[in-house]
Amino acid sequence: MAALRLKEARLLLQANRPEGAYYLAGYAAECALKACIARRIERFEFPDLNKARESWKHDLSALSKTAGLEEELAAALKRDPELNLNWRIVTKWEPESRYQKWSQDEAGALISALEDRDHGIFRWLKRRW
Repeated sequence: MAALRLKEARLLLQANRPEGAYYLAGYAAECALKACIARRIERFEFPDLNKARESWKHDLSALSKTAGLEEELAAALKRDPELNLNWRIVTKWEPESRYQKWSQDEAGALISALEDRDHGIFRWLKRRW
């Protein structure tokens, strides 16, 4: 789902639809983090109620904590300034972004922060789901 939303965001950006592109790119990041959370749940496990509640949030930083990535991510961000910059761009996204105007540049920056070949957030998360 995360990869599909990111692909759709790219298509919207190419079609000069930055608002939809921005929103879907952020949603792709949310889906990626939720995939990381799901990976940590064993098959047939009855999940902890608090963890389930925390998983329904849309705050990307909070989701990274729920996914158990907080320390690993903090270390990676400290080691890699470009990854850190990309994370700061990505974590500005929020569900209410769908109600705001976004430029081609802003939407493109978010998509680039996710897709960056060497320092992209999506690639970093994908290795953990």
